[in-house]
Amino acid sequence: MRNRIAAWLLFLALVSPVNAFAAQSVRTKQLASDVESALLRLPYYDVFDNLGYQLGDHGTVILTGQVRTAWLKSSAEQAVKRVAGIDTVVNNIEVLPVSFNDDRIRTAVYRSLFYDSTLFRYALGANPSIRIVVKNGRVTLEGFVGNQMDKTIAGMKARQVFGVFEVNNRLMVDKT
Repeated sequence: MRNRIAAWLLFLALVSPVNAFAAQSVRTKQLASDVESALLRLPYYDVFDNLGYQLGDHGTVILTGQVRTAWLKSSAEQAVKRVAGIDTVVNNIEVLPVSFNDDRIRTAVYRSLFYDSTLFRYALGANPSIRIVVKNGRVTLEGFVGNQMDKTIAGMKARQVFGVFEVNNRLMVDKT
């Protein structure tokens, strides 16, 4: 009887950390999903804004990215603070400078990319998979595309826009 109890206690001691780790992993995945959902539902978050986040320890979220307006930065922070399980939000979102030239470049890059029959599908839906960030004439493409050829075409199309000084093509190829 004592051997059975000792064996059972030993088994529980070995299994409990594994179950605790699995539960923590599921909780982290759910928290990440909730944060992402809160960011994607922001009104006026569009193809010219790029938001990201990192989950820290003990309910901390670090917001990153670039937005065109200061109120979108504060809206993102407020939306994430409302997520259950989030205690602290560190807002490292950069507000891009106001520039008529950058606005012109944004529109031109958008047209160049999405009016093309190869890439138009990436602009469909409420959450485009390609983000166009323009700061001082420098374009950064963020997001996901279906294959390497689409990534290359997007970079080439952005480089062809008049007034663009540099293109940083950070698009990732979606393996799914």
